[in-house]
Amino acid sequence: MKSYRYYDFLVAGMVGVLLCSNLIGPGKVAMLDLPLLGLVTFGAGNLFFPIGYIFGDVLTEVYGYARARRAIWAGFAMMLFASFMAWIVVNIPIDPAEPYNQTLQPALETVFSSTLRIVLASILGYWVGDFVNSYVMARMKVWTQGRHLWMRTIGSTICGQGADSLIFYPIAFGGLWSTDTMLAVVAFNFAFKVMVEVLFTPLTYVVVNALKRAEGVDTFDVDTHFTPFSLRDEGRNQPS
Repeated sequence: MKSYRYYDFLVAGMVGVLLCSNLIGPGKVAMLDLPLLGLVTFGAGNLFFPIGYIFGDVLTEVYGYARARRAIWAGFAMMLFASFMAWIVVNIPIDPAEPYNQTLQPALETVFSSTLRIVLASILGYWVGDFVNSYVMARMKVWTQGRHLWMRTIGSTICGQGADSLIFYPIAFGGLWSTDTMLAVVAFNFAFKVMVEVLFTPLTYVVVNALKRAEGVDTFDVDTHFTPFSLRDEGRNQPS
């Protein structure tokens, strides 16, 4: 297993964005007046959640599917831990002698007391979406022989974000929202996340090319086992 200088930092960045966008962002519903679209509302976490997919694109493009898979599992484990920690912190009895707790406890309950179905929907949507994103990215790289990076990043994001949205919203809000509302929310959030990927494409090119030069690797998943249920860092990928 070759050691890379920047791989750990990318994994940390991906996990950090994932945790922040799922713990901080969902507590606020934002509204913006956009050109052509008018007033739109969305969860504030959607502003940053797509950046996690960009980290996934970079990891898969440079280091290959097997190493991106390790990062996805790291994010999955941290989401489970964060959800468990939030549940403990919210439900542990407060010290009534501390006046600040009387203000803090309701705020914690408002922000972190997501229902079980929303937590499960978020974790499952992330897990499936990120693996779909990484799989499509790796396969397209082989098909295109490493050309057209923009096509791979945008195409994989369309598939990954699509899978994420189709899993998260029906599980989290099925039976609570009308069909029209759910379709409108899914369509807007999906389009917004893909738009973020498109806007970040020039930066993705810069980062990917810099990492390939610095690490001396450009992995093609020619003979990779694409099962998600593994943490093996496979040596059969072909670095340059």
